[in-house]
Amino acid sequence: MFRSARLSTSTPLRNGNLLPARALAYAWSLMALLALLAWLVTVAQARDMGVEPGTMGMGLPLFLGLWLVMMAAMMLPSVAPVAITWVRGIRRRAVGVARAARVAQFTGGYLLAWGLFGLLVYAALGATGDLVDEHPGAGRWIGAGAFALAGLHQLGPLKDVCLRHCRSPMGQLVRYAGFRPWARDFRVGAHHGLFCVGCCWGLMLILVPLGVMNVAAMAGVAAVIFIEKLWGRGPYVATAVGVVFLALAVLVLFDPFTDWLLPGLTHSGSEMEMGRMR
Repeated sequence: MFRSARLSTSTPLRNGNLLPARALAYAWSLMALLALLAWLVTVAQARDMGVEPGTMGMGLPLFLGLWLVMMAAMMLPSVAPVAITWVRGIRRRAVGVARAARVAQFTGGYLLAWGLFGLLVYAALGATGDLVDEHPGAGRWIGAGAFALAGLHQLGPLKDVCLRHCRSPMGQLVRYAGFRPWARDFRVGAHHGLFCVGCCWGLMLILVPLGVMNVAAMAGVAAVIFIEKLWGRGPYVATAVGVVFLALAVLVLFDPFTDWLLPGLTHSGSEMEMGRMR
């Protein structure tokens, strides 16, 4: 299935896993442009939909399409260094359009991994939405559980393993060099995306209580992901965020004035009144 191969020893790296500033600037500029376009689409869609429990009336195809746009907005800036390291480290003679095509394949595979996770998110939103409709008081318990699970994940071993991979992926990229050429860039992106899902699924989970279309929450999660992966003290930030989530879980459960933390699990007064009228 695999064949032996190695990254070129002449790959221009610094400190073992960093590319020259110009290459990184190009990668980040391209990914940042795509992320900006994705943010514009997401914000426009969120303005029309608002924040409420459940899937907000979206069918699965529409939700997955919007979810992938959201993931592009939130994740592309932090994955840009890995993508450009990969395409420059293997068959470096590819330039221009060929290199852009390879980056596109890598990104497509990466987003596929997040699309599969989106299926679970859609199922979770559907289940929690139905439960909150039938038992409005359950939203507080669901929110507390989501914050607690996210906090435990931030402090757990899976987060540590996957975050170390995302921060220093060179060892895994060398292994990827042994993949057979067929759709290799796409498969490498998907494989790296699975590591990223393992690293960040807890952060995405808090969008259930905060609202999956809550732009402020999405921006906050995206900022945390970027800092965790690219800042030298990112692992300490991950730990601190986990502690905050656990504290919020307790606060949500015992403080009756924390509905502002649960917009994705509570109906507004006008919505509840309309429901009673119907």
